[in-house]
Amino acid sequence: MYRIQTLNAISDIIHTQLNADYAISKDEANPDAILVRSAAMHEMEFGADLKAIGRAGAGVNNIPIDRCSKAGIVVFNTPGANANAVAELVMAGLLMSGRNIAGGIDWAKTLKGQGAEVGKLVEKGKSQFVGPEMRGKTLGVIGLGAIGALVANAASRGLGMNVLGYDPFISVENAWSLSTSVHHAASADEVLAQADYVTFHIPLNDKTRGSINAEMIAKMKDGAAILNFSRGEIADSQAVIAALESGKLRSYVTDFPSDEMLCRDKVVCIPHLGASTPESEENCARMAAAEIRDYLETGSIRNSVNFPEVQLGRPEGIRVLVLHENIPNTISPISAAVAREGINIDNLVNRSRKDMAVTVMELPTKPSQAALDAIAKIPGVVRIRVFE
Repeated sequence: MYRIQTLNAISDIIHTQLNADYAISKDEANPDAILVRSAAMHEMEFGADLKAIGRAGAGVNNIPIDRCSKAGIVVFNTPGANANAVAELVMAGLLMSGRNIAGGIDWAKTLKGQGAEVGKLVEKGKSQFVGPEMRGKTLGVIGLGAIGALVANAASRGLGMNVLGYDPFISVENAWSLSTSVHHAASADEVLAQADYVTFHIPLNDKTRGSINAEMIAKMKDGAAILNFSRGEIADSQAVIAALESGKLRSYVTDFPSDEMLCRDKVVCIPHLGASTPESEENCARMAAAEIRDYLETGSIRNSVNFPEVQLGRPEGIRVLVLHENIPNTISPISAAVAREGINIDNLVNRSRKDMAVTVMELPTKPSQAALDAIAKIPGVVRIRVFE
């Protein structure tokens, strides 16, 4: 019986992936895994039994990744599961960044009580909300992952925009999904210099925090608009405000309101609605549950943010999975501990990702506890799991 703790209200769709072998509740003690959406986990204490965390969403800034890695806790996310929902909202934001739709709606509400004069007042006052059409304008897309690729294609095919994208880490799958009318830029600066609208779809980390700053904005066309559907912290709020006040920026649309941005001219603050659709919530929950199930039952790792991809089927014999730091001279002592017991290794897989690595051994017989203890003492080893 595996124990799964839920930190947020998670769609019941998880039960299509997690059968009766799983005890699932928000009160589960000493869980084997945690399913989470937005709950902050940085101050949480993790029990020794915790093996995995599944984030029903893409961003993982609410999870202490480094601490999890050191404890041998595999953290999963669900890239692409909410992509359609976010991309649709980005398209709405794009329209609002060009034409002051939100401001016009707010102004129209002030006409309440004017009776038969409302129609005349609308015609008289609507000119203050005039804005350009999208067709023929240039959209810059920074980050061509699942969401960015959908936005680029929709703007190109549906709105007739010239689309310029940049992503130095674009996957083969996302590259193939892009329309041939989307042009791939050689640098972010090339996008900034040409785009009338720039939308960001990048993860929040130490390198991207505050990357929408005065230096970056200075490289943009005068009167351009910025759309931030990544995370609020990728933008330096004061730099954005200064650019809006000077006229350098036409507008700023974000799905992450802050006190500095609320009720400010030329700013549209959407209350983090990107993934707030029933379809998205179900897709994310289903995907996170499947990732947790596969890892707990077989050791297979798919869409982890701190350990490498290792997709495995059911073990045919004994499977020993070793999570360890990616340091030299680690694989040899692992295999030697098994060899000293006269056990042949039928298959060995080693994968690494930045500072962390995974070594998987398929064995005909189970090593003794002494052999497993010897592996656990190897410098850099953070967790061992055995599947029979």
